[in-house]
Amino acid sequence: MHRVALVTGASRGIGLEICRQLGAAGYTVVLTARDAGKGARALGLLREEGLDVRFQTLDVTDPAEARRLAVRVDAELGRLDALVNNAAIAIDPRETVASLDPDLLRKTLETNLLGALHCCQAFLPLMQRQGYGRIVNVSSGRGSFSRLGAGGPGYRISKTALNALTVLLADELKDTNVLVNAMTTGWVRTRLGGLRAPRSIAQGAETAVWLAMLPDGGPQGKFFKDREEFPW
Repeated sequence: MHRVALVTGASRGIGLEICRQLGAAGYTVVLTARDAGKGARALGLLREEGLDVRFQTLDVTDPAEARRLAVRVDAELGRLDALVNNAAIAIDPRETVASLDPDLLRKTLETNLLGALHCCQAFLPLMQRQGYGRIVNVSSGRGSFSRLGAGGPGYRISKTALNALTVLLADELKDTNVLVNAMTTGWVRTRLGGLRAPRSIAQGAETAVWLAMLPDGGPQGKFFKDREEFPW
């Protein structure tokens, strides 16, 4: 059976690499991004590699846009097997809880938490209809209670909340074949991670791809790094 995956925030970095690895595994991939120009460039790169990739603009903060895209994916491809919620922003690295502007926190939550929620709500019916689905929430160790500390409080809060969303949705779907999990990429050499980061983009993306392709009976409602469980 030919599988279809959709990846949010995929015009560069880890999202783009997730698309690349899923495409190389034989998936038809829907690459999404807010910026049409950047998305088109990313699409061109992957198509030059011979991968079956489509591009669609998507602002994950707009639930109506997510629903419209779900209708389009259903009409054009007939199914969705894997949803990777990768879109995220980190705009408060030097803030403290005492100084954090509530508007900055609100904007972060709109993308990092509500964006994932909107996509889950929009695409879950396709998965439930076919009795199969894999939802991967790209989280961060900085959102784990085992690693919580000072620095970037808005980003940390958003990822902790995303972890909670993962557990809640997974429990709601525990008796189905829609598996929901979260993962952390580790410290990766991206625009966010910087050049000093020890891990490559390919290493950061690999666990998300593994979770997107889990066999039936695979883990549900877990947090992973490098295919190993990570503490919430």
